[in-house]
Amino acid sequence: MILAFDTYYFDDKAKTVAVAFNEWSDQVPSRIYTEISQTPAAYEPGAFYKRELPCILSLLNKIDQSELKTIIVDGYVVVDNQGKPGLGGHLYKRLNQKIPVIGVAKSDFISLTAGKVSILRGKSTKPLYISSMGIELYEAGRLIEEMYGDFRMPALLSILDQETKKTV
Repeated sequence: MILAFDTYYFDDKAKTVAVAFNEWSDQVPSRIYTEISQTPAAYEPGAFYKRELPCILSLLNKIDQSELKTIIVDGYVVVDNQGKPGLGGHLYKRLNQKIPVIGVAKSDFISLTAGKVSILRGKSTKPLYISSMGIELYEAGRLIEEMYGDFRMPALLSILDQETKKTV
């Protein structure tokens, strides 16, 4: 099983969603998990993980992880050329470095040059930026590039985004 996570913040709450699928080529999720919680922390520039990581871990603890192969997060796994962990890197460490984590970001983090690859999907001229831990970077990029869908964002990640923002 592969899980893709995202969190949406509203009022003083956080809605975290995980889309589960079995193969990188899947067109629809096998299951969607959702949890609404109190926002654990205010946004802190340079420490986004402090806000989102508790939400991801809380939902992840409610999911059977026995067949979990990979996790995808919205954002970066590393945030500098020395490997400083971002959200995905902190998640990878919290999982005892046993589950590969791939970060998919829509915006470039210009100061990060060595720890990311950019990929183009469909007919888009705007790249996605991929970072990873526990899986080779170019392999992570290839997997995201080959996910189902004709557009910049893979179909399953678009479903995740839509589910996250659905009104409660």
